[in-house]
Amino acid sequence: MFNSKKLKAIKNQGNIVFKSRFLRSLSPMERYEFLQLCHRRTFKAGEVIYYQGDPGTGLYFIEEGQVELVVEPEDDEQKKPTFQIEAPEAFGGLSVAYELRRISTARCTTDCTLLGFFKPDFATLRDRHPRIAIKILETLSRITMKQLEHTSRELTKATNIAHAFSIQFEVYYQNSNDIDETL
Repeated sequence: MFNSKKLKAIKNQGNIVFKSRFLRSLSPMERYEFLQLCHRRTFKAGEVIYYQGDPGTGLYFIEEGQVELVVEPEDDEQKKPTFQIEAPEAFGGLSVAYELRRISTARCTTDCTLLGFFKPDFATLRDRHPRIAIKILETLSRITMKQLEHTSRELTKATNIAHAFSIQFEVYYQNSNDIDETL
């Protein structure tokens, strides 16, 4: 029979299935299939999940606890931006689809249970359930575009539109070989 610890784990995972903004585009059955590929990990308060600058290897869902995302500024005098997140939030998602380094350090502020979904898990999802994999990629693309839009707007405010525009096209043309190889 189920003990109280097992029931709590099922409830927490159900919380992710039905309340996660990251999984919103998936049906309940697709969410279930997706979560079957996730790996449960436990962390103690103060433990680091990953460090800023590490290669991104996957995303995490908070099943239980709180996580702090900390950005270490280049200048020691700058304030460290921090973000507190808790269940059922996800973080680190862009690293599933893109070769990105972590832009923050993720540290547990309480004891945490996380569900990790990593690049090899995405390959398995793509092979078993291509429709779900496409929906995950669409979600990641929407997140990326929203972040790009916001960053461009802020960069335009800090400099000017010509500078922001030139950076976008400079990156596109400098990386055109990488783009051609993926098509």
